[in-house]
Amino acid sequence: MNQIIHSENLTALRALPDASVPLIYIDPPFNTGTTQQRVRMRTVQDGAGDRTGFGGKRYRTVRQEDAPAYADSFTDYLGFLRPRLMEAYRILSKTGSLFVHIDPREVHYVKVMLDEIFATDGGAGRACFQNEIIWAYDYGARSTKRWPAKHDNILWYTKDPEHYTFNLDATDRIPYMAPSLVGPEKAERGKTPTDVWWHTIVSPTGKEKTGYPTQKPVGILERIVRVHSNAGETVLDFFAGSGTTGEAAARNGREFVLVDESGEACAVMRARLAGYLG
Repeated sequence: MNQIIHSENLTALRALPDASVPLIYIDPPFNTGTTQQRVRMRTVQDGAGDRTGFGGKRYRTVRQEDAPAYADSFTDYLGFLRPRLMEAYRILSKTGSLFVHIDPREVHYVKVMLDEIFATDGGAGRACFQNEIIWAYDYGARSTKRWPAKHDNILWYTKDPEHYTFNLDATDRIPYMAPSLVGPEKAERGKTPTDVWWHTIVSPTGKEKTGYPTQKPVGILERIVRVHSNAGETVLDFFAGSGTTGEAAARNGREFVLVDESGEACAVMRARLAGYLG
């Protein structure tokens, strides 16, 4: 059954049975040292406003102060993640996959830690690492003091280094960069993605936007769900935030279990996923 669990995630994880989930995706806080917040705006009618609407009426843009926010700062980030990732390893099924979505500042430390965790109880350790996926996007300000950071890192580990779900035929396909060189048939079909995924962020004005900070695009999650799980299986996300993992799972015939300790996040998820909840 699809579930949204309002709980501190380590407590919730310890209640789940061993080897019970075939796909886990998490997008934990990135330890940026800042407060993450998605600004919300609304318009009110005002004769001296900055916008003109229907019938020539003037409107003023107002920033809302109740936008969801969280403090993305930890004194011991790896110490925070380690017990949760150890539980994820325990919960992961024998042929299951774990995806950890992180940023370039923390990814190297998290990978070393995951290599250690996947060596627990005789596990294969580093051999369980399959890919570092680069999610590349091109949006926002550009630094003039260094190359602008426009990518996230997604680490993919499997419980077994040889036996795991990988349904490549189920993936979406991407356009050839030089379609005239491959012929019309191949150009129309497109090609399978590599470990670099070009995908726009969630549009600040698009229908997908929930208003939750750090929301990830459903297209990224759908690719993971379709390729790395089978219909009817369960997908777990214990840093669930806006519920994108749940939407990607439900759209593709999978069950979902979403955990978040924020009441506001759970409210956003319940509204977003109301049609999939029992």
